[in-house]
This record gives sequence, structure tokens and C-alpha cells, in this order.
Amino acid sequence: MPVVVLGLFGSLIGSFLNVVIFRVPAGRSIVAPPSACGSCGARIRGYDNIPVVSWLVLRGRCRDCGASISARYPLVELGTGLAFAGITVWALERWGFPAELDSHALGAALASIAFLYLGAISIALALIDIDTHRLPNRIVLPAYAVGAVLLTGAAFALGDPAALGRAAIGMGGMLVLYLALALVRPGGMGLGDVKLAGVLGLFLGFLGWGELVVGAFAGFVFGGLFGLVLLVTRRAARGSGIPFGPWMVAGAWLGIVAGDAIAHGYLSLLGIA
Repeated sequence: MPVVVLGLFGSLIGSFLNVVIFRVPAGRSIVAPPSACGSCGARIRGYDNIPVVSWLVLRGRCRDCGASISARYPLVELGTGLAFAGITVWALERWGFPAELDSHALGAALASIAFLYLGAISIALALIDIDTHRLPNRIVLPAYAVGAVLLTGAAFALGDPAALGRAAIGMGGMLVLYLALALVRPGGMGLGDVKLAGVLGLFLGFLGWGELVVGAFAGFVFGGLFGLVLLVTRRAARGSGIPFGPWMVAGAWLGIVAGDAIAHGYLSLLGIA
């Protein structure tokens, strides 16, 4: 039941993310004015703003002028709903389903909210970076405060204050790593990537060392493979810039979901674990 509820809630968040993705890079308010058709300017009615369903009912067209509505809108809504459902399943497996309202239940709830929040901004940042090759401070910087508050509360409620030390090391370590790369090769790594790296390190470190190491380096693997495919298919030349934020996010989520298992498996192959 929590999975279904949060999946539906995620689709509503996805509808809001569509606004964020469109307006934040343009420096516009995400609160006002209300959503309207980009072609005729007609205000979107409430019953035409139901995630996924409204787009299907309207057959992807504005009710007033008939202009086409991008399929990205329902895809973001559906994708966010599925992401929230998946994160909920992962959180329940990691921290369990509380039988009673105690400190562990509080900690699990705070940690789950933190990672649902990370999931939401991951989707927004990945798509904004693809569109504009930017990672806006309006989304990245508040994530430090939100993550720190929620994860600090979760760590103490779960009885795992050591997680805060790992989170601090993860945040600082990834900031230093990405900053060094940005300084060594100016233009190859943007400051937006550096700032996002600290956020991802904070969340990865909170979970564990395996998650941190795998999540930190998987982004480079994903980005490198994507760049190689572009070179082989001649869709990019050597030195062409590609948005790296989506691959950082993808690598981090691989670390979150499977980092400990991957790290343990790798160490076992080496005969260390």
C-alpha cells in the first residue's frame, strides 16, 4: 500500500517537476503565474492537469487551440511516480516496515523522505542539464541544507551517528575530487558538477562506504561509455562537451541501490572480502 500511495504521489510531484524543469533555467518563479498553454496562453484547467491521464484524454493537444503538448510531460510524471515507488520499495527493504511508532520508525521515515527528495531533484537536474548544460544553484544548493537536516535526524533516530561522519567525508571527498578535475581541465567539468558532487557524496556516504565508492565512480564509467558511443557513431567529436549531470545522478543511484553488493562482490573477486 505505501508503494502505491507514494507512486501516485510521485506522479503529482512529477507534474510539479515539469514546471521546475521549464521555469528554473529561465529564472522564472515556479509558483506564479499558473501553468498555461505555451501556444495560446490559455490557463491549464485543474481537470486537465491530472498526471498522465489528462495528456491521454486530450490526446497530447491543448483543449483550447489544439497545439501539440510534448510527450515529455506525461513521461516525467510517470517516471517520477515509478521512481518514488521504487525508492519506497528500496527504503522498506533497507529499514523495514515499522510495526510501531518508535525512534527507528522516525529515522526510517526521515531517511526515506530524504531519498525521495533526492530522487525528485535528480530527475529535474538531469533533464535541465540535458536541455541547457546547466545545474542551477536554485536546486543544487538547497539540497545541502535539506539533506543535512533530514539525514542528521535520521542518523540519530536510527542510532547510527557514525553515518554523519561518513556523510561528511563523502560530501567533502566528492567536492574535492570534482573540484580538482575542474581545475586540471577547465571547461571539462563545470562548477555545477562540482556542487552536485557534494550533494551526492552526502547521501552516498550516509548509506555506507561501498555505496559511496561505487556511486562516486560509476558516473565516470557511465559518462565515459556514453562519450565513446557518441565518438564511434560520429555524433560527437573528440573534445565535444556533453552534460555530465545525468551520468553523475545515474552513477549515484546505482551506488545507492546496489553499491554495497557491487563493492562486496568486487572485493570477493580479489580475495579480500
